[in-house]
Amino acid sequence: MHTMWKGTISFGLVNIPVKLHAATENKDIKLRQLHEECKSPVEYEKRCPVCDRDIESEEIVKAYEYAKNKFVVLDKEDLEQLKKEQEDKAVEIIDFVKLEEIDPIYFERSYFISPSEGGSKAYSLLRQALGDTEKIGIAKIIIRSKEQLAIVRVYENTLVMETIHYPDEVRSVQDVPNVPEETELSKKELSTAVTLIDQLTEEFDPEKYKDEYRTALMELIEAKKNNEEVTTAKDKPKPDNVTNLMDALEKSLEKTKGSKKKKPTKKKTTTSGKKKTS
Repeated sequence: MHTMWKGTISFGLVNIPVKLHAATENKDIKLRQLHEECKSPVEYEKRCPVCDRDIESEEIVKAYEYAKNKFVVLDKEDLEQLKKEQEDKAVEIIDFVKLEEIDPIYFERSYFISPSEGGSKAYSLLRQALGDTEKIGIAKIIIRSKEQLAIVRVYENTLVMETIHYPDEVRSVQDVPNVPEETELSKKELSTAVTLIDQLTEEFDPEKYKDEYRTALMELIEAKKNNEEVTTAKDKPKPDNVTNLMDALEKSLEKTKGSKKKKPTKKKTTTSGKKKTS
């Protein structure tokens, strides 16, 4: 399993060298966008609208837009130094709370925690202590240049770290439109709804739930592939120097013709009243 972070977790005077591994994976089926006419993949280029040209990755800098079209540019060195200073810190468990005290709206992403060399005993100690007290730890950690609030808890026989949102990252329910106030309901309506919920209530079994859309989409893709309903993208045409040269010559010729003005012709004049004498 890929290690995406290494460091230490501490609580009190106990330090545990650990590694983080992504606990979940995105299994969405990624579809490419093709040009309908020639079935070639559509490219998305990094282009500067002012310079009117494509730009390379090394030409790009990061900046914070503090007002419309006004930026504070942040140097790469400054960001790297700030990131290093924070990542070198141990992840300290600040508080211990009950899991049910945290609303699920705060949860973001899960990571499995494994002990690094020499950390097995301390890892087992924290795991056992959390299990016995039925508590979870609140901590802070820097992941991908962002400080994350996180919890540490026991999942089956493994410690798990789950990043959670800060309170100011959760939008206020007051901003949700068209939420009705308390509505008067009849006893019969409420009783029927409660009965229906009771009838559909059972123990949670995650294996019961499948992504039916993803399954159907893969079946459709396989069926089209088996029926040879496939397309191959054409190679990008290479520039032909001879053709380009001829185009340039022809355009130059047309330009020359257009700018060329006809010279006025002079008429011969004769002197009237004079006769040729012999």
